[in-house]
Amino acid sequence: MNPTADATTIAPTTGRDVAHNLSLVRDEITDTAAKIDPQELAGLASHLNHGGRVFVAGAGRSGLVLRMAAMRLMHLGLNVHVAGDTTTPAITEGDLLLVASGSGTTSGVVKSAETAAKTGARIAAFTTNPDSPLAGLADALVIIPAAQKTDHGSSVTRQYSGSLFEQVLFLATEAIFQSLWDNTDVPAEELWTRHANLE
Repeated sequence: MNPTADATTIAPTTGRDVAHNLSLVRDEITDTAAKIDPQELAGLASHLNHGGRVFVAGAGRSGLVLRMAAMRLMHLGLNVHVAGDTTTPAITEGDLLLVASGSGTTSGVVKSAETAAKTGARIAAFTTNPDSPLAGLADALVIIPAAQKTDHGSSVTRQYSGSLFEQVLFLATEAIFQSLWDNTDVPAEELWTRHANLE
C-alpha cells in the first residue's frame, strides 16, 4: 500500500501567491474586527474585572485562542483556570466562564456553559450566532460577524473553515487584555514576574 496514494497534489507556491494571501487574510481580519460592537467587548471586559475566578472553555482552535487569553489574564493577576486541566477546580457562584464557539452549538462548550449557569456562575461568550444556545446562556455576549466553520460557500470569507472567527477572536481577546491593563498602573515588569518560569 502506497501511503501517499491519497495525498493531495499541491502546485509550487510563489512569493506572489503568499503576498496575495497575506493581503486577503489581513483585509478580512480588518473588515470583520471593525464590525464588532465595542460596547459588547467593554461589557465582557467588565465581567472580567468583576472579581471571582475566571474559567475558559473552548474546543479546537477557538480553545487554543482562549488558552492564550487565559495566559494574558494570569499575567494581569487574575485567578484563571482552563477547563479540562487536571488541576482545574469546580466552578461556583461568583466565578466567570469565558467561552467561544463560532456556531454557538459546540456540544462541549454549550455543556460547560449549562453547568456554569446551574452553579450561578456568570458566562461570557464569543460566537458568530446570536440565536445559538450558547448566546442564550450568556450574561455578556460578543458577536464576531465571521462565517461559521461549516459555511463553505460563504461570501464573508475566502479562508477555510472557521479561520476568520479564530483570527478575530484572538484580536478581540488581546484588545480586552490591553484595555484592562491600560486601566491599571501595573508596569510590564510586574506582569513579567508572573510569567511561567518552569518552561
